[in-house]
Amino acid sequence: MRNHGIGSWTARRARKTPHRLAVVHQGTRYTYAQLHDRATRLAHHLRALGVRRGDRVAFLGPNHPAFLETLFAAGQLGAVFVPLNTRLAQPELRHCLTDSGTSLLVHSASFGAFANDSGVGLRVAVDDTYKTALAQAPHDPVDESITLDDLAMIMYTSGTTGRAKGAVLSHGNLTWNSVNTLVDGDFAADEVTLLSAPLFHTAALNMTCMPTFLKGGTLVLEESFSPARTLDLVEEHGVTVMFGVPAMFQQIAAQERFADADLSTVRKMMCGGAPVPPALIHAYEQRDLRFIQGYGMTEASPGVCLLDEDNALAKAGSAGLPHFFNDVRIVDAAGNDTERGELIVEGPTIMSGYWGQPEASEAAVADGWFRTGDVAVADEDGYVTIVDRVKDMIISGGENVYPAEVEKALYEHPAVVDCAVIGVPDQKWGQVGRAVVVLAPEARTTGAEILASLDGRLARYKIPKSVVLTDALPRNGTGKLLKSRIRETHGALNPSGAAS
Repeated sequence: MRNHGIGSWTARRARKTPHRLAVVHQGTRYTYAQLHDRATRLAHHLRALGVRRGDRVAFLGPNHPAFLETLFAAGQLGAVFVPLNTRLAQPELRHCLTDSGTSLLVHSASFGAFANDSGVGLRVAVDDTYKTALAQAPHDPVDESITLDDLAMIMYTSGTTGRAKGAVLSHGNLTWNSVNTLVDGDFAADEVTLLSAPLFHTAALNMTCMPTFLKGGTLVLEESFSPARTLDLVEEHGVTVMFGVPAMFQQIAAQERFADADLSTVRKMMCGGAPVPPALIHAYEQRDLRFIQGYGMTEASPGVCLLDEDNALAKAGSAGLPHFFNDVRIVDAAGNDTERGELIVEGPTIMSGYWGQPEASEAAVADGWFRTGDVAVADEDGYVTIVDRVKDMIISGGENVYPAEVEKALYEHPAVVDCAVIGVPDQKWGQVGRAVVVLAPEARTTGAEILASLDGRLARYKIPKSVVLTDALPRNGTGKLLKSRIRETHGALNPSGAAS
């Protein structure tokens, strides 16, 4: 087989386990042999429409077998897959399509109006015509030579500030990321993986879906997340692997039937996007379930570090150890090793650069080391803890204040359910911290009382000088706080400058 990229995975799985169940979506079930047949037929259909090696093929829609079929069909042709975030506004989606130079867009029927106005010349709707096209297309093997060094995917960063950039990921990047996940996450061949987080999310696709596929497990695709339905699906399908961000697991634990639901089949709960709060770890431990926490980013395909379930409590708040085939360093601005500094990562999962942005690529990757933009420390065992984003650091009176550290302390207040710390101008200190806080329903407290709870637990210069209470905090599609929007909304000094 000349294709050694991810496009060959369906053929290889069909060769080894043709009758094993590959995908479950609502009432639809495909074996590995059937999924390979469908991906191959789609590859022939896309080629007939004019798609050639190197062309960009985008997918826009909720989790659906067609997402996987498009991914693997593009991989068979040597085309480049571009998964699109359905939560983006239309101008943002057009930016991704234009920036990547997408020549063909596969989309769900719900995005038909946008697709017709997207400017993309070739469009394939996932509807009855899609079914007909696959049924009529050839199913003989696609003859295209592809190596691990060839480009496989352009995955757009979540873009908490500025326009999203397209991380260029090779077939090797994605393959090695799956190998890292199989080694460190210990995936088995009989996994039943529930995917209700969107597949355009790099962790859902590359940390959860692809490793399961590589091992020959079953993928249960859900088009949207419902905490109540999640419990039903676990019982119905015998789910062994779940992925989500902390907020999703919090909603599941808040369900009235959580304490009595049959979760006996669950072996892995993979969580990313933010550290799992200790209270949530304890809630699941009462059900004999432990989290595998991951830290990563799109540019690393995305796995950088993994905190295994055995150390979930002992190393709570840590990002864990580097993945098996990755190496990390903590460096200062000059690139010298230091105890507290920017985390950089090297390994076979690191992107080659950003699509069409050579200057940004050069700034991000030097000598194979990717600059994460995160400030980190490591303990005596090598476990990495992310302290904050370099750009979010507050310099108050010459002292560095890391908002993530302060936010962690704020979360320990029983009335605080969500929070963000930002820097605001101060005549005396240059900058001081401001806490933007969401209170629990029925909570009765004040900003001053919340700040008082930090006294003696944090250095005085780290304690915010004011508090703003709000109903909700803005987050992007992966659950990360949109600090730039929070600064715009809550950064102006109030008249008194005091807690409110």
